[in-house]
Amino acid sequence: MAGAIASRMSFSSLKRKQPKTFTVRIVTMDAEMEFNCEMKWKGKDLFDLVCRTLGLRETWFFGLQYTIKDTVAWLKMDKKVLDHDVSKEEPVTFQFLAKFYPENAEEELVQEITQHLFFLQVKKQILEEKIYCPPEASVLLASYAVQAKYGDYDPSVHKRGFLAQEELLPKRVINLYQMTPEMWEERITAWYAEHRGRARDEAEMEYLKIAQDLEMYGVNYFAIRFTIKPLDKKIDVFKFNSSKLRVNKLILQLCIGNHDLFMRRRKADSLEVQQMKAQAREEKARKQMERQRLAREKQMREEAERTRDELERRLLQMKEEATMANEALMRSEETADLLAEKAQITEEEAKLLAQKAAEAEQEMQRIKATAIRTEEEKRLMEQKVLEAEVLALKMAEESERRAKEADQLKQDLQEAREAERRAKQKLLEIATKPAYPPMNPIPAPLPPDIPSFNLIGDSLSFDFKDTDMKRLSMEIEKEKVEYMEKSKHLQEQLNELKTEIEALKLKERETALDILHSENADRGGAGSKHNTIKKLTLQSAKSRVAFFEEL
Repeated sequence: MAGAIASRMSFSSLKRKQPKTFTVRIVTMDAEMEFNCEMKWKGKDLFDLVCRTLGLRETWFFGLQYTIKDTVAWLKMDKKVLDHDVSKEEPVTFQFLAKFYPENAEEELVQEITQHLFFLQVKKQILEEKIYCPPEASVLLASYAVQAKYGDYDPSVHKRGFLAQEELLPKRVINLYQMTPEMWEERITAWYAEHRGRARDEAEMEYLKIAQDLEMYGVNYFAIRFTIKPLDKKIDVFKFNSSKLRVNKLILQLCIGNHDLFMRRRKADSLEVQQMKAQAREEKARKQMERQRLAREKQMREEAERTRDELERRLLQMKEEATMANEALMRSEETADLLAEKAQITEEEAKLLAQKAAEAEQEMQRIKATAIRTEEEKRLMEQKVLEAEVLALKMAEESERRAKEADQLKQDLQEAREAERRAKQKLLEIATKPAYPPMNPIPAPLPPDIPSFNLIGDSLSFDFKDTDMKRLSMEIEKEKVEYMEKSKHLQEQLNELKTEIEALKLKERETALDILHSENADRGGAGSKHNTIKKLTLQSAKSRVAFFEEL
């Protein structure tokens, strides 16, 4: 009996110890995750779990967003998750998004995961036209997005039409001009080809550096009453409110968060942030050295392939020369045999003619020796002698001609044998010539698919020392200077593209934002958000802090 009671008590205590849970779905810009959360968890517990799962340490930029009717709200860190006005139907869904934006993405965003999440979110906002972007800047941003996704441009792989299924430009920009998708792709690809050598994180950072200068970057819009009243006549501060209490609280929450982030930027970095930045610098240095190593290996591989192709070309050329020399030798041998045969026949004919001439001479001498007593016989004899002399003369001339022809054939035979000798000598030189000329050693092992050319190289070693860090720092500074120089060139390219496509613009399709942007551009952008930030940056730190403390 006592054992049964103890067993029931143990089972009851075990049931009480098991916490009740509920399912939460977290949607990031490129993934979805589900977690089992305890009923007592506060917003900070869930937020920290998501950040640990993502490996994210720059948590102060992000938050968990949810939808209430037709407005959005952010999960409060010090309030229980289920105490928020969220749907009680599981899984409870939250969007993991950037809540606050950096003033300078390159300086403030340290982790690569942070840069990637910002890139995806800003890109989505531009395509959905939540951030207004001029047409020429849209093309440039699209080229960096393509570089981040596809890597370096390769004409043999990235052929015409490879961007047909990609969403790269806002629909407003596409509808504003009389341009086909092929024409847009051509202009995007032209800039994409110039980004060769940039890694994904570098392309995404270039995207953010351009996007952060857009007027609507990092700005949230709310419908408010225009019962605008100045609180103090000395300063330009206005009082406004929304018709919904929830929206008023959201605006206040965002103002406080932006103020906290502003003050955080003006303070010295915490030890954690210093460690993160140090790790980021080391990682950037390691990646840069790795990219340099890969670039050198790629260059050596290309040089080896070019050398191989050149050697194959030269070998083929030598084979063709050897074939031609063999054919020339065969033709020379055939010509020599024919000339020798013809010379022999001509020589025999000359001998035969000489023999006949000798016989005619003997016959003439015999006729002269025979005395013919009668005049008729004498006349006939004289005529025969004359004919015999003429015949002998003709036969002598023919014999002389045949002798000259025989001499000429002998000379041709001699020349043919000399040509044969030269052809044999050239063939011998080609046969003894080395197929692969000596080459300078190439300092790297070739891949297994490349034939060996006895390339000898020292192994590459990298010693990460202070001198490397100093050299890298100098290179980074140099890159900053080069970036400033490239910015001017980039602006010229943007203006050139703007001028080029201006003739294709459909004025009747211009939106209010297009007109407003053009007016700001004509005025020089004096009232833009970017210039306001520049003015704040030029003021002293003390005056900026005082300005925000008055809020």
